[in-house]
Amino acid sequence: MQYLSVCSTKVYFIILHITTLLTKGALFIFFNTTSNTDFKMSSTTYVTKETLAQMREELAQMKGPGRAAIAAAIAEAREKGDLKENAEYDAAKEAQGMHEAKVAQLESAVANSRVIDVNDMDLSRVTILSKVKITNVATKKTLIYHLVSENEADIKLGKISVTSPIGKGLLGKEVGEIADIQVPSGVMKFKIEEITV
Repeated sequence: MQYLSVCSTKVYFIILHITTLLTKGALFIFFNTTSNTDFKMSSTTYVTKETLAQMREELAQMKGPGRAAIAAAIAEAREKGDLKENAEYDAAKEAQGMHEAKVAQLESAVANSRVIDVNDMDLSRVTILSKVKITNVATKKTLIYHLVSENEADIKLGKISVTSPIGKGLLGKEVGEIADIQVPSGVMKFKIEEITV
């Protein structure tokens, strides 16, 4: 409990409450996610109605059947005897802590999500949720990317994050403009061919 000496009174009561609910493994996750070096302010995530619905569905799944499955695993491990030397129990409690951390992260993402109506988007410039057809100036290869939030990014589906180097470089550009994008291997030039939703 060396952390308590540097914590405020409010945080002390939160930690005290959490210690009654979670194992040391979960507390480690708690301290890691709230340390000064790792703390990250919540930021707004722009999503479509469909994506927000998927996020809420996943959250409901994690809170309902997900928690029930973990509780069952803990109960099963508890039945196996001495909890001090029960590795299965420790693993189940650690899984519970990680599960609850994921639930909290998803709850925060849902709470900070803002729905963008694709019908109201400005197609004169590249924005979040735009589909952009670009041509690599050097190789003449044409690519289509859908700019999305970090949570939705999936390069296999052509969805790139607006915080990625290519996403940042494309934001705000108009059709016909050349985007100079700094990537680890150097500077790539892409011509904006088309912007759609």
